[in-house]
Amino acid sequence: MHVEPKKKLLRIALVGNPNSGKTSLFNALTGLNQKVGNFPGVTVDKKTGILAIDETLKAELIDLPGTYSLYPRRADEWVAYKVLMNADKDVDADLIVLVADASNLKRNFLFCSQILDLKRPVVVALTMNDLAIKKGIKIDVAGIEADLGVPVVPVNPRKNKGLAHLRKVIGMVAKKQNSVPLRDFVDNKSVAPKAIESVQQIFPQLSDYAAIHYLINHENFPLTPQQQTAIENIEIENNFNPTKTQAEEILHRYRRIHQILQKNVVEPDPLEQKLFTNQLDNILLHRFWGYIILLAVLFILFQSIFWLASYPMDGIEWIFTQLSNFLSNNLPEAWWSNLLINGLVAGLSGIMVFVPQIMILFGLITILEDSGYMARISFLSDKLMRKVGLNGKSVMPMISGFACAVPAIMSTRNIENKKERLLTIMVTPLMSCSARLPVYTILISLVIKNTYYLGFLSLQGLVMMGLYLLGLVMALIVSTVMKRFVKVNEKSFFILELPIYRAPRWKNVGITMVEKAKIFVRDAGKVIMVISLLLWFLSSYGPGKEMQQIETKYQQLIQQQPSESVALQRELASQKLQHSYAGILGKTIEPVIKPLGFDWKIGIALITSFAAREVFVGTMATLYSVEEGNEDISLREKMQQAKYADGSKVYTLPTGLSLMVFYVLAMQCMSTLAVVKRETRSWKWPAIQFVYMTGLAYVMSLIVYHIF
Repeated sequence: MHVEPKKKLLRIALVGNPNSGKTSLFNALTGLNQKVGNFPGVTVDKKTGILAIDETLKAELIDLPGTYSLYPRRADEWVAYKVLMNADKDVDADLIVLVADASNLKRNFLFCSQILDLKRPVVVALTMNDLAIKKGIKIDVAGIEADLGVPVVPVNPRKNKGLAHLRKVIGMVAKKQNSVPLRDFVDNKSVAPKAIESVQQIFPQLSDYAAIHYLINHENFPLTPQQQTAIENIEIENNFNPTKTQAEEILHRYRRIHQILQKNVVEPDPLEQKLFTNQLDNILLHRFWGYIILLAVLFILFQSIFWLASYPMDGIEWIFTQLSNFLSNNLPEAWWSNLLINGLVAGLSGIMVFVPQIMILFGLITILEDSGYMARISFLSDKLMRKVGLNGKSVMPMISGFACAVPAIMSTRNIENKKERLLTIMVTPLMSCSARLPVYTILISLVIKNTYYLGFLSLQGLVMMGLYLLGLVMALIVSTVMKRFVKVNEKSFFILELPIYRAPRWKNVGITMVEKAKIFVRDAGKVIMVISLLLWFLSSYGPGKEMQQIETKYQQLIQQQPSESVALQRELASQKLQHSYAGILGKTIEPVIKPLGFDWKIGIALITSFAAREVFVGTMATLYSVEEGNEDISLREKMQQAKYADGSKVYTLPTGLSLMVFYVLAMQCMSTLAVVKRETRSWKWPAIQFVYMTGLAYVMSLIVYHIF
């Protein structure tokens, strides 16, 4: 009888510097066997995946947040630190896989050397080897392996190279379980010999280097009160100075790293690469020209969104108009055909027409990130950000907010200072996210003439840029006011690594564009479709008695005046919409929004937009389709022709501008409020955010409407 060998589940911690290829390796090793949760007690993503090492061994791979050294400052660095120090009750790793960037070994080896001195089983995965070759760097892997005293495996996760060998080495180390470096990377004991020995008497299992960390950070470890007191007494008796010890230890490490690299790595003269980067930085980071270039880059970005997207958008709009026309001519008149044309197709057109703009926006942002310019934007804006209570690192989340506030708010975790992080979270939703883009586009095309200045400056593009800048300026003003009320006293640092300039990876740009389009269609699309179908129902049905009376009245009028049947049918549709459930809801809130120049239909769109801002367009598509019943013309033309009872146009310049300003400033996104609650661990801040943004939107829209 054959007995299957029992599979043991090993726990492996995956660690490394930020941007070292750690996420790519995690994805390549685990494939689709991934889960994302939260580390207990902190809002830091916990990514875990199952890795099959061999037939008898499976492992849970835990992707720890990226960190530069074993001296944590941010919440996510503390998570990685506690796991590495065996001080996390929930995550106990049997083995560490350390990811090191082959093109930047000097920086990566600081963290690597610190982990080696904790005396835990380690395997080093060497990534970015192709980039190192391009830079002309030659690495003696066997020599580095001998000097570090642990296995070193070159891998390329993007091309699945070296992964089988890495699995094999992990399996060998896991089965030995004692595969730890035999010697210290540096002489740790020399920095505080007596204090280290005293700590090791209490905790005999600690290495010299782990003992240093117990002296520096014991307050953050799960120790008994007696153990805490004993360590504090050791510090006092030995005049232990954490800052001096840390500095001394890091200097020792860099000396040893320098020796290892000199022996095992051949690098080309870095001067040529540096010269090019420095020359470019002299221009792009110039005190005056740097800001002019930055404004020009942003200007081109927003002009391109309009200019490049106009043709595919027109094409998609034409396809859906033809489809609606075809269906209305070929389907029988019934409730289900009405649902299909005015609910499903109208809702779908409201999603698909904006895909080109979203793809272009994300494509251009990815080019800025890949080329190395995005980090320069942070550097340029640090001085301005400090004046309003933020710092240069706030710029990345704020710029990401132009795409979507949810991941942007989550990315504030790399801001060490609590006050600056909270202020960044509070103002990031004022950045005009891609969900607002469909609203801006349709309103700008309705009320702003398509004129060009100097033959290439689009007035519509300038207005679009103005809306984005309005959000940015208001964010800076709000932050200036809020910094007086948020009481957190903590030192602020701005340390940023400026990457070298390089050509964007066009494949990466393409993948990002397709992925973001998919996410928009799938996530926003689901919400838009559900709300479009719900709206179709609310707009097509109402209190039975009233609807029946209107139907009877107009059927009689059509019989009496058959020559006026088309006009009467349109009037019937309009009356039914006004007396439907949606119409009643809109009419109820109309007195509140009338001072802003909005009618009851816009009121319905404002309410549905709380699910997602882009729903505005789907709402309008459904409302006007139900009312007009004319499929030959596009939504834009239907809104253009919309009139009040007295014959005046609904969408005038003051109304259009007022509505755009409202959408720039209002908090109309349930997902954003949910993520703010998650990041701040309180309902207080999302409640404040909702109140201040809605109030600000109302007041500014009122001012704009009455000025124009």
